[in-house]
Order: sequence, then C-alpha cells, then structure tokens
Amino acid sequence: MSSFLDKTVIVTGASSGVGEAAARQFIREGARVVLVARSAPSLQALADELGRNALAVPTDVADRAACEALIQTTVEAFGGIDVLVNNAGFNSRGDVERISLDDIELMVDVNLTAPLRLSKLALPHLQRAERGAIVNVASLAGRVPVDHDATYSATKFGLRAFSFALAEELEGTRVTVSVVSPGPIATGFILKDVDSVADLTFSQPMNTADEVARCVLQCARDGSRELTLSRVSGLLTQLGYLAPGLRKLLKPALEARGRRARERYRSQS
Repeated sequence: MSSFLDKTVIVTGASSGVGEAAARQFIREGARVVLVARSAPSLQALADELGRNALAVPTDVADRAACEALIQTTVEAFGGIDVLVNNAGFNSRGDVERISLDDIELMVDVNLTAPLRLSKLALPHLQRAERGAIVNVASLAGRVPVDHDATYSATKFGLRAFSFALAEELEGTRVTVSVVSPGPIATGFILKDVDSVADLTFSQPMNTADEVARCVLQCARDGSRELTLSRVSGLLTQLGYLAPGLRKLLKPALEARGRRARERYRSQS
C-alpha cells in the first residue's frame, strides 16, 4: 500500500496515546479515519480537529453488538474498509490473586476478544479492498511472560499468536496481518500509574506514541509480520523466551535497572 490516500482506516483506542497518534498520521497521508473509543466527547473533539475525513464512532469494543454496529457504520459512511488497527487496550496491574475477576475478564475482552471479533467482522470488507491490512498492537509483554501482569501478558501472547496464524491463513490473498510489539510508551497508560508498573517493564527504553504509530503505518503499508520497539528489546525478549534460564539469571539486574528508571519517571511527573 504505497499511499493511504482515500483509504478507509478504523483505529480503536483512538481518543489518546498511540491510537490518536496513528489517526493523525493516517489523516496526514490522506486516509479517511474512523475514530473508535468509549469516550464520546474526547473522540468527537478529535474528529472536529482532524476535519471532514475523520468520523467519530463511540464504541465499547468489549460489546459484540457495538462492534457489529461499528463495521456497519463504517461501510455505510465510506463504502468499505482498507485497514483495521486494533489498538484499544486495558490493564489492571497486580498479582492474579489480588485483582478482581471483573478486571481479568475485561482485559481478555478488550485486549484479545475484541481484536479477534473485529478482524472477523472486517475481513469480508478487507478482502474486497484493493489491498487490506490488519494491524494489531500487542506488547513486549506478549513476547516474554511478565509476572504481576500475568493476565495482560497472556492476552498479548494470544494476540500475537492470532496475528501470526491469521497471516498464514491469508497468505496469497490481498490482506496482510501484522503485529506491533512496543515496550513501555510515554502515555498515561503507564505514566499515570508508575508505582504499579513492573520493574522489568521500566528496564526497557521508553517509546513515544508517535514512534509506535509510525510502526503501525509501516505495517499497514508493507505488511511486515511484526515490528518491535526497540529492536534491542525485541531481541532481548526473544532470547528470554527461548532461554528461560538465562532470563531468570538476568532478571534481578534488569529489575534493578527498572527501579532506577522508575525514579526518573516519577521525578518528571
């Protein structure tokens, strides 16, 4: 996809952070962007700012009927779908025994079930496009297990597995499936909750929302199977997954590094 001019793009979690940054970048490249999030006022404010090529569709992606309505609204408004960006995410940090069942189920619904559901619903329309793309925003926590974040990590592992499997199912078609796996991102998702974020998370370089969004557009453009931020962090997580003994050996040093980084972020907030 050499250009996004006149392409229709759905971006979930678009009211802030990576979703907002991706929406802005798609708009700059001439796309029609459907902005999706639960917060109607902030979503409409963004749509008003971005102009006539932006459409706000307040949606709870954890709700099946709402997802079905989102796809229908998009097709009725713009005639089809070229790109689906599954970016919406939810995390309730802490040990499994301490977080509520409601939060566990919501993490699974938003982080895993919703991307699967929206991909299924959008696929017939993506297949009718000149070239379609699904981009799923996962996490480095989907490449190596993160304790104290077990459910979140599980949903991101599942999202990566789904992405790779679906990409193989669609091999040879005009639809590509990609996954973007960033480390910590300098947004409220982490910075408003510094004290509850795992030390291991802070051991990795902090990315900006714009950096992650650029990876989203690159995947939509060229169909890259997976992009990690940073590349070094991607290699470390791959090594940690393949050699769990080495990961266990390195973990204390990485956690100490993360604690030092946390203090810097706390002093900046």
